[in-house]
Amino acid sequence: MKKSTTSHDRRNFLKQSSTVAAGIALGTNLSSPLINPVLGANDQIRMGFIGVGNRGTQLLNRFKANPDVKVVALCDVYEPYRTRDMSQISERVKASGRIPKLAPLDGNIRQYNDFRVLLEQKDIDAVCIATPDHWHAIQTIAAMDAGKDVYVEKPLTITLKEGRAMVNAQNKSGRIAAVGLNRRGSRMYQDLAVAVQNDLIGKVSFARACRISNMYPNGIGKLGPEGAPSNLDWDMWLGPRAFRPFQYNIAPYYFRWWSDYSSQMGNWGVHYMDVIRWMLGETAPSAITAHGTNQMVDDDRDIPDTMQVTFEFDSGTIISFGIYEAGSGGGIMGGEVELNGTKGTLIANQKSYQIKPSSPGQFQTWKKLMEPKNPALTAAEDSTANLIRNFLDCVKSRNEPLCTLEDGHRSTSFAHLANIALKVGQRIEWDAEKEVITNVKEANELLHYPYRSPWKLS
Repeated sequence: MKKSTTSHDRRNFLKQSSTVAAGIALGTNLSSPLINPVLGANDQIRMGFIGVGNRGTQLLNRFKANPDVKVVALCDVYEPYRTRDMSQISERVKASGRIPKLAPLDGNIRQYNDFRVLLEQKDIDAVCIATPDHWHAIQTIAAMDAGKDVYVEKPLTITLKEGRAMVNAQNKSGRIAAVGLNRRGSRMYQDLAVAVQNDLIGKVSFARACRISNMYPNGIGKLGPEGAPSNLDWDMWLGPRAFRPFQYNIAPYYFRWWSDYSSQMGNWGVHYMDVIRWMLGETAPSAITAHGTNQMVDDDRDIPDTMQVTFEFDSGTIISFGIYEAGSGGGIMGGEVELNGTKGTLIANQKSYQIKPSSPGQFQTWKKLMEPKNPALTAAEDSTANLIRNFLDCVKSRNEPLCTLEDGHRSTSFAHLANIALKVGQRIEWDAEKEVITNVKEANELLHYPYRSPWKLS
């Protein structure tokens, strides 16, 4: 589905890009400023952090690198993460997942187990949310209702209805909210988003990406229920999800292989679907087909180890995405995404891109329709740091951030629709304006789930 009645995304492309021209040359200079300086750039922004485990610690360090950030409070249901004390982490936990490198923080930084108490603090201007996916909607809405601006990590949600509720809550609150889809912070991708929509490679008929991580044979392992570590609040970790006994291959890190808390479509697919739909100027697919299996890796996961998804659009474009966690084939040589246009093929990753002219097919007499491009980029950049810097500036200027909640919701919808199509075992048709599945009525029951008391969506 292309945007027709609104030009919101296209205006964002033009605003975000460092080069705006139909005949863009794409000789990207990554040493140029990402954004213009804002008034009050030295004013401190008092930050609270909700979820400071693996990704939360990475974001914490990037926020701290900005001189106008003051870290005021940390919140986590796992005590060592909020106290920043490695000695409190048991060897069993260390062996069960990706553990962040913890370092003591300077100053008097308050610590909380319950995010609601953190949000009550009047001296916090904004929060960074990096909890498991099933918490994002509740915490983001609560933060905005409390008058805080929000930077929330991807994927935005665990259900489709959560995303729309978050957008509605932001519209009501007037708060600044940004989503950590980090490729939005890449100046190279910003330029490409403009250029592709200005006929850089012609009309794009097909795009593809994949996630490869061969976890054969044991994956996340097989473990039974056990007592949770004494310094982990397991009931609070579960939050709105149904109670189940603790397992070391669920928390603190392996939740991404359990459908109640995340998925690999959400973890990795959202990144690639976001950057592809961004470059194409698409809002949402009109039909989705998915196939998958979890019979290749012998572990406890309840999501596929192998999955193939096809997204169809009203424009005629098709996107293919694959998850390959039981093999190493199917990659894109030299890049992470590939767009096939009538004039040429674009292959790109966060460091570089190349464009190969199309070869003539049957009955065609032309030799090539464009010149090849393989520019040398002048500097590496941290796109996540760029997104964070942009968010901080938007907190001060009240301008729209590079990746809005609407952007995050639309891109995360790809993951949810893929998972739903796989679960119902049918090609589903999607009405992106009404946000309903039109041909498999019962599939709409999977757009959300009943929260465990006392948690509510709003």
